[in-house]
Amino acid sequence: MRIKSSNTNAASSSSRASPQSVGRIFLIMESLAELPAGATLSELASKTDAPKTSLVGLLTGLTNEGYLLRDQSGRYFLGPQFLSLAMKAVAGRELVTLVRPTLEKLSLDTGETAVLGALASDAELVTYLDRAESINPIRYAVSVGERRDLHCTAMGKLLLAFFDEPRLDKYLKKRRRAFTPSTVTKAEDLKNELSYIRSQGLSYTQDERIDGASGIAAPIYSSEGEVIASLLIAGPSGRMAKNAYLIEPLLEQAAENCSLLIGGKSKKE
Repeated sequence: MRIKSSNTNAASSSSRASPQSVGRIFLIMESLAELPAGATLSELASKTDAPKTSLVGLLTGLTNEGYLLRDQSGRYFLGPQFLSLAMKAVAGRELVTLVRPTLEKLSLDTGETAVLGALASDAELVTYLDRAESINPIRYAVSVGERRDLHCTAMGKLLLAFFDEPRLDKYLKKRRRAFTPSTVTKAEDLKNELSYIRSQGLSYTQDERIDGASGIAAPIYSSEGEVIASLLIAGPSGRMAKNAYLIEPLLEQAAENCSLLIGGKSKKE
């Protein structure tokens, strides 16, 4: 099923102005949040106990603004504008649900473990929000909720690369632990690597946190163009090095799809 925005250009401004209409807008949103398969006008009228004629203008206006989507069969779904707004309010909980199908497909396509992560809210650490594990018997395995340092993980470096300058300078003044002989700990070396990550849009690690494990990470952007999360592909170093040329475009496309899915910006913009 292909989803598209309605082509109707005229929205009923009067129907969106009254307190009753505002209440109905929330009822529409609440109803659609409970209906992953969407709903027709008739179903929404029944669900909200409102006349169809009262809902048409509201649905048209919300669709034109991107808060709803309407498919070719006439079913309504929550749209990217609403999802982007909701994501900011719930600090990533909706992101996990939205990205899950992409995460699973990415793992199947690459044959490696795919991970969704973001900065922890209370520390300068990366938190793993969700993962789809590789089916390979030898694979990279992590737990949801696990935290890792920024300087020695592909996802952590990716997020670190997009810190604003004062925050990055403060971070670089701290001491960093060397987990393996390959861990980058010197401020100048790390700063150079972060500059490269910003220019390339991908982050790499090889044996830096765990000997024998490597990763590649790509950013997920918000509607303001901020990096709010990251996708990671990780696996045994030998396999990752051998297949990097196949993994990179799949990872980049998946991360871009996630950005667009939540109403964020494409890295091309």
